[in-house]
Amino acid sequence: MIDIGVNLTNKRFDKDRVELIARAKSAGVEQLLITGTSVDESRKALALCQQYEQTFPNTLYATAGVHPHDADSVTDDFLCQLRQLAQAPQIKAIGECGLDFNRNFSTPAQQLKVFSAQISLAAELSMPLFLHQRDAFTPWFNELTPYIEHVPAMVAHCFTGTKQELEQCLKVGMYIGITGWLCDERRGQQLQEIINLIPLNRLLIETDAPYLTPRTIKPKPKSSRNEPSYLPYIVDQIASILAIDPNEIACQTSQNAQHVFKLLR
Repeated sequence: MIDIGVNLTNKRFDKDRVELIARAKSAGVEQLLITGTSVDESRKALALCQQYEQTFPNTLYATAGVHPHDADSVTDDFLCQLRQLAQAPQIKAIGECGLDFNRNFSTPAQQLKVFSAQISLAAELSMPLFLHQRDAFTPWFNELTPYIEHVPAMVAHCFTGTKQELEQCLKVGMYIGITGWLCDERRGQQLQEIINLIPLNRLLIETDAPYLTPRTIKPKPKSSRNEPSYLPYIVDQIASILAIDPNEIACQTSQNAQHVFKLLR
């Protein structure tokens, strides 16, 4: 299995990162993609990849980007800094980038400006886009549409949208990232009803740790902190809904992740 979205720079992992990575490996999670959410966090993500390269070879990779929440705080040269970070072999995608009109921690106009710049950068560097979207589907999709043929892949990270939104994403060939949201009997019902629409060759799995701990874990973990070793619970939930062997889900999503992010096997 490959966890394509882990916020491993989060301070909730400061005390036990090595143990956490080891637990993930023991649970069958062979590779982790650390999410970059700002220039600073992207730099930290790359540093973690480099720091643990000898201890956990061919295990940690990262993205480099600016999350819409952080759009207001970018410097004038943020794109140059992202371009420089993207030269490192461990950086496999531009993002997490996109639009979030739910909380508007950054102004919508600035979110659009920063998002557009990162889409252009991904096209320039021929790198995949790791995408965030909340309550902004139409402007988000419209911004991406001209670049469908100009970037190698687009990944709808932590997809929680509607059937219509899913169909639009799939129609243009996006990959769909599924998290522990699917394991939530309250919020995840809509996603449970439409996940069968996702072709297996477009499916990716991710924990988004430390967030979105699967509610299907029994007994319930003492800590609310999610971690990559819980990825099998997401696989099991997908397999249960689709009536497919969990091993097939694990195998196919790993192949997809290796293809999209050009990960070494």
